[in-house]
Amino acid sequence: MTAFSTIDMAEVTRLTRAGQLSEAMALLQGKSVSPGAAQAGDQGGAGTIDMVAPAMSGGAWTAPGIDRTGADEAVSAAKAAFARPGLAETIQTLRERFPKMGAMPDLGRGIGSARGVTVAVPEGARFEERSFSNEAGSRAYKVYVPSGYQGQALPVVVMLHGCTQNPDDFAAGTRMNELAEEQTFLVAYPGQPQSANMQKCWNWFNAADQQRGRGEPSLIAGIALEVVKEFSADSSRVYAAGLSAGGAAAAIMAATYPDVFAAIGVHSGLPCGAASDMPSAFAAMNGSGSFKAPRNGAGVPTIVFHGDADSTVKPVNGDQVIALAMPNASLARMATRGESEGGMGFTRTVRTDASGRAMLEHWALHGAGHAWSGGSSDGSYTDPRGPDASREMVRFFMSHANRSS
Repeated sequence: MTAFSTIDMAEVTRLTRAGQLSEAMALLQGKSVSPGAAQAGDQGGAGTIDMVAPAMSGGAWTAPGIDRTGADEAVSAAKAAFARPGLAETIQTLRERFPKMGAMPDLGRGIGSARGVTVAVPEGARFEERSFSNEAGSRAYKVYVPSGYQGQALPVVVMLHGCTQNPDDFAAGTRMNELAEEQTFLVAYPGQPQSANMQKCWNWFNAADQQRGRGEPSLIAGIALEVVKEFSADSSRVYAAGLSAGGAAAAIMAATYPDVFAAIGVHSGLPCGAASDMPSAFAAMNGSGSFKAPRNGAGVPTIVFHGDADSTVKPVNGDQVIALAMPNASLARMATRGESEGGMGFTRTVRTDASGRAMLEHWALHGAGHAWSGGSSDGSYTDPRGPDASREMVRFFMSHANRSS
């Protein structure tokens, strides 16, 4: 009898979809779980959607209202599980039988809309799909061209979605296209397929995807440069921003392609080099990672948003993104406190150079979880109560140009 045949795989799938990762892992480990254990987590709700630390490669975000008790234990169980003989093969079999296991309903599609999201496109504007390929593979992406584009050299913002999301969902949630229409810049949305990661996460924790000229960094940089070429954009004003796994990918782009990206935005993400495999990824997300990011001279200007109640990617990761962005720079520091129109308190810490220009900016969002601040509920993983992260990132970006371009 195989390990697979002794496990109630349907119950494992139900628990995983409900976000009860500790119970699902208990079943995978041959332990008993009381009937209906996931019922408390089956009810969805409005507002912020948080992501539970993945108990399997890829990691799924869960719906609001899910009981998070035991999340840390689930992480520990996952680490132990992968060390047990035969269990990794069992999980792989589970993935093959239930390819959408752990994904949010209706989020297991391709680059198109998630949850039926429709992205409005104003008259004269375009939101079109493209594809880029190189030695590392290929990625589809979407590009927003504002109605004000008349062939002039515009800035480019590359938006890197989080796990289970796609370009349409991320565009709707961040409202970056609306800002692009208002301020006239281009936006590119690379899409991570399930063939690259079961939950469509950028593989920030793989050492091979943290290097220049290889893997996902080469694909993302290639997309950015392809947009610059196609639309005769301003190569000195190319920026990258992302959420969670996408935020970690943005940090990697700053470390690997500082000559391409003039500034980056990291929302609820991690620094480059925070992990090199799944066990170290768990450790990093829980705030106990060893940060070994590469240094790139003076570094790339960086703006960070991170909720201080984020239990998925602990807030220390945002601190580390800032600390590693410009390790050798001598910058003045000023911190201010405020409250958004939606009632969310925040502390904004700005570090400026000798000319007074902000080089590093850190927004600590008080009481916020793992979601895009000030985003629209039309997309997933947003917290509309918070300050507008998209607008603040664009403001920060537009004050920087890359002299090496």
